[in-house]
Amino acid sequence: MARQQYPTYGAVQLPGSRHAAQWLVASRFAPYLQRNPHLETLHKHTFYHLVYFTQGEGEQVIDFEHFPVKKGTLYFMRPGQVHNWHFNGMVDGYVINFYDRFFERAGFPVRLLSQFAFFGNHLASQVIQVSKKRQEEVTALFEQLVAEQEQDSPMQTEMTAALLLQLFILVHRQLPAATPADNGQYNSTILLNFQELIEQHYRQLRLPKQYAAMLYITPNHLNALCKDLTGMAAGEIIRNRVLLEAKRLLVNRDISIASIAAALHFTDDSYFVKFFKKYTGTTPEQFRKQLLKPSFYDTATGSR
Repeated sequence: MARQQYPTYGAVQLPGSRHAAQWLVASRFAPYLQRNPHLETLHKHTFYHLVYFTQGEGEQVIDFEHFPVKKGTLYFMRPGQVHNWHFNGMVDGYVINFYDRFFERAGFPVRLLSQFAFFGNHLASQVIQVSKKRQEEVTALFEQLVAEQEQDSPMQTEMTAALLLQLFILVHRQLPAATPADNGQYNSTILLNFQELIEQHYRQLRLPKQYAAMLYITPNHLNALCKDLTGMAAGEIIRNRVLLEAKRLLVNRDISIASIAAALHFTDDSYFVKFFKKYTGTTPEQFRKQLLKPSFYDTATGSR
């Protein structure tokens, strides 16, 4: 398969980073953007990416969905998500990049992040408008995180992890009560396991009953808890993951439709085309052409 046309960045690969050997990078956003101008073009990361804006306006595209940038907007992005920024003039705020292993190194449970809805697979939950009464408190926490990274103090990893966790809890508390992370620990754990299994097997396994068997529950139980916690049926969650990967691959102009169909384990490319059109309303080729239109890139990739 042809090389991807959008780059993948790891924290240790970001140009200009003074923290190449660390598991976490914290910085004010304006100087970070100056050091990394490529971030306004389509790319993805191998790490978690948090950005909080204290001034400026613009737009972010995450996995082909558009979201506004304005003061008080907080973005939580997972590894592997394709995204880019487009800013209208000067912007500032804070950025934190970290690997999930950072918390493990600090002595926290490996699955700590799964307790927070904004680190889940529901895209809309990853973009939060911090309430005005909380903005000063959130800004202060980011300032402490940046300051902690700029000094060499004993137990720095533990202090940074504690500050991050405080930030996550503060933001979590302002969310509506009925979020996927709050609807029963048992079902939430099953949903998390289901989503992890999808990530491992979505190319080969498409039926809810196949995942239900691996979770040791009935297909009806799986479907019911998915609808209760996400508003979507289990089959729709699986299908959406396949469609997302198809869209990510379609960004790469050198990869043929037939190659994408084969990579996603469709029996032939005609079946893939029918599948894609049925659930998106457009053919894969039409979707690709739409992405390549100058009008799309003026908005979605920060072209000037």
